[in-house]
Amino acid sequence: MYYIAAFPRPVANPRNQTEFIATRMTFYSATQSGNHERLTVPPFDVLDTLNPASTHASALVEIIGGIALGVLVIWLLVVRRCKLKANVPSDGTSESAPLLNPDQIRAELLRDHFGSNALLCSVCEHLNFYQIFLDGIPETEEIPLDSLSSILQKSYQCSFCRLISFHVRRTWMLDQIPDVDLSGIQCRLFSMSCGCLRGPFYPRPKFRCYRLHVSMEGLREFWERYPTSRATARSLSIYLMQEDASKFGRPTDLHSRRVKDTVDIDLVKKWIKLCQENHGDECHNVWRMDDEEDKNLPKHVRLVDVVSMTLVPAPSGCCYVALSYVWGTVSTEYRTTTNNIAERSAPGGLNTAIFPETITDSILFTRQLGLRYLWIDALCIIQDCSQDKIAQIKSMDLVYGLSYLTVMAAGGASARDPLPGCRPRTRTPKQHIEVVQGLHLCVGPPRLQDALALSVWNTRCWTYQESALSRRRIYFTQQQVYFECRRDVFCEDIVAESKGQEFSNNFLQQSRGEYFPQADPFGSYMWAVKECTRRNLTVESDIIDALTGVTNALAIGFSLGDPARVFHCGMMLTDLHQALLWQHDPHTPRARRSLPDGVGLPLPSWTWATWCGAVDYTSEHRYYGIVNGSGEPSVVETFINSWYIVDHSGKTVELDVRRVSRIVSNPMKEEEKLAYSPPSGILDSTELTLDIHRPLAPGTLIFRTTSSHFSIAWRGSEENDDSGASLHHGLFNILSTTPPPIWVGTAVLPLDPMPPLSLEFIVLSRTGTRRVYDEQSLRYYHECVLYVMAVSQSEGLMQRVGLGVIHEVSWNASQPKEKVVFLR
Repeated sequence: MYYIAAFPRPVANPRNQTEFIATRMTFYSATQSGNHERLTVPPFDVLDTLNPASTHASALVEIIGGIALGVLVIWLLVVRRCKLKANVPSDGTSESAPLLNPDQIRAELLRDHFGSNALLCSVCEHLNFYQIFLDGIPETEEIPLDSLSSILQKSYQCSFCRLISFHVRRTWMLDQIPDVDLSGIQCRLFSMSCGCLRGPFYPRPKFRCYRLHVSMEGLREFWERYPTSRATARSLSIYLMQEDASKFGRPTDLHSRRVKDTVDIDLVKKWIKLCQENHGDECHNVWRMDDEEDKNLPKHVRLVDVVSMTLVPAPSGCCYVALSYVWGTVSTEYRTTTNNIAERSAPGGLNTAIFPETITDSILFTRQLGLRYLWIDALCIIQDCSQDKIAQIKSMDLVYGLSYLTVMAAGGASARDPLPGCRPRTRTPKQHIEVVQGLHLCVGPPRLQDALALSVWNTRCWTYQESALSRRRIYFTQQQVYFECRRDVFCEDIVAESKGQEFSNNFLQQSRGEYFPQADPFGSYMWAVKECTRRNLTVESDIIDALTGVTNALAIGFSLGDPARVFHCGMMLTDLHQALLWQHDPHTPRARRSLPDGVGLPLPSWTWATWCGAVDYTSEHRYYGIVNGSGEPSVVETFINSWYIVDHSGKTVELDVRRVSRIVSNPMKEEEKLAYSPPSGILDSTELTLDIHRPLAPGTLIFRTTSSHFSIAWRGSEENDDSGASLHHGLFNILSTTPPPIWVGTAVLPLDPMPPLSLEFIVLSRTGTRRVYDEQSLRYYHECVLYVMAVSQSEGLMQRVGLGVIHEVSWNASQPKEKVVFLR
């Protein structure tokens, strides 16, 4: 039970000092010979009857006894407190058990903290926070608090309401919303486990730690009215400070600690050491790179020597820090060019006086860690030399993958901004602490994922691969500093340092910044494409270069082959049947990326890299009308026997594309006997050319499939889209070619301009889904749907218009024609 009406007040029982002292006391005095003589002190009533000459002696004995008693009491208190904290040594990895059982804890808390409700409102004073942090509150038994508007009003008189108010006012940006109405939002309180840092052989109930969570009902209408607040708002958690852990007989594991004005370098070193000593190959080997692989930086890569302040070729096997940051609109004089590369290659040639603060703080931080080398793109790449740029960009997978540590400058909007916390007065800790019923409770900085979501750094395309490729990352944010590796997440405000036993866990790991690669290569590729295309680029045509490090890493890490043959124009050719199934974000206009000067030919239409804005790989749910669907496209059978592409030299080469075969019944079902039959055989040399009186452009995709025309009709609206943003891609019904027209499939097509009433479609592969055609007219059976691409055609060359699915019975009934497709 979590409510309390009143506590029985402990009754004080003062006693005379002499009553605390034993009637007999022994002590030792040293003689001149070094022996010890035992003296017996008689009771005080006997001393009172002694002659006056001995009165002074008795007084002296009483004083000595009082002093001895005081020292004894202090010693006992210190010993007791040390025992309570004995399981929390300086390295945070001790494993002894707490001393007090729950009944003792309850009794002591009730006795010691009665009457501490003076700074609580009428609602909060009936909460027993000691019992809540001791036993927790399941979400199913959450406690109603009050309306959010009432909590904000009471924040001036109630310390717990003030914690909630601090969070809401700061993260919802209420100061920018005049006359906001929050009366419809009701708050409730429950607890969540913080996890356990100890191994499986420790009794978890003794080491449990809870954090409070405030849930809110009625938020949907508020977010609809104030979408800008939704972008910055995050969940509200309240933590118990580490100094109060001993009151529950627990270690400080996963309790909150105070964030200082500057980051504790020793703490950062401890994070790195824990990773090095306990995570083994998981954090040592670079994205599945074999031990036989050369793990040295290429000879053309330069590093900053922060001791001699010069640019040097990367020494073999050197330990270095890499920097990831936002350039912003900063003067270019600090960058390395062909004019100053010679000067900067001499000792003392790097003049920090002209460097922006992100650069100078990174140099300082590298020195503080005791390291000598640092990689910074603006200094280590010759910015006005295209040849040097190309060579360096192709090495990004190694530059970030082999770094000892990568510093993420996620606290600034440009290189002018400092690394928050690297030096005094470069940040203001955003941590609010209140004393509630004698406990120190805290609303702290956001968790890592939320902190990054608020940063400009996280909106830049180049920073994605810089983070994904790094095995250890230090994030400098406006809120605090975070550490992330393949296994752990640490931060300044939570005590989470441990040796990482196999079965330990903590809630910080649920808010990771990045994890790359995932279990399979295409899953990793899909996620990278989704992340990169949602971010901003100063130069739109940099999109493929900004992902080159990731694609190189995938090719090496999963042994896919030469990255130049595995990827083309950003597309993963080994899984081309799935790679072609990307979709535009429905709220993104269909517009081609601008090309740099001197580049004549645009990228082919079939690659996502051609188009501006976000793209995604979603499951077949996208065709239901779910705009914000998740998952990945499922291909259960591939139909294209041979794929060819025109490479950069103009030569037509065959691609090595993975095949997927369908599992059929034995004996075959009737619908399986009537299934779509793709064209067979390989293309001969005469079929690989197109008579258009000019050579095929690089990037032209050539394959054999079937083609057919269908009418389409726009549905006019999207389901489950509550964003309020304009739609630029919509759902269209594909209609049968035979009267009366029936709904036989669904396509996602651009709305501006609207497509013609009839489109040509080509078959790509097979999938399985429902609700994408008229199931009353067309019988559903297992895997009866085909992936099709809507195309337009000019002079024999096809271009991608959109993507859809269609029932195979309707496709077969449309009398499709076999065709060699030249997709550009």
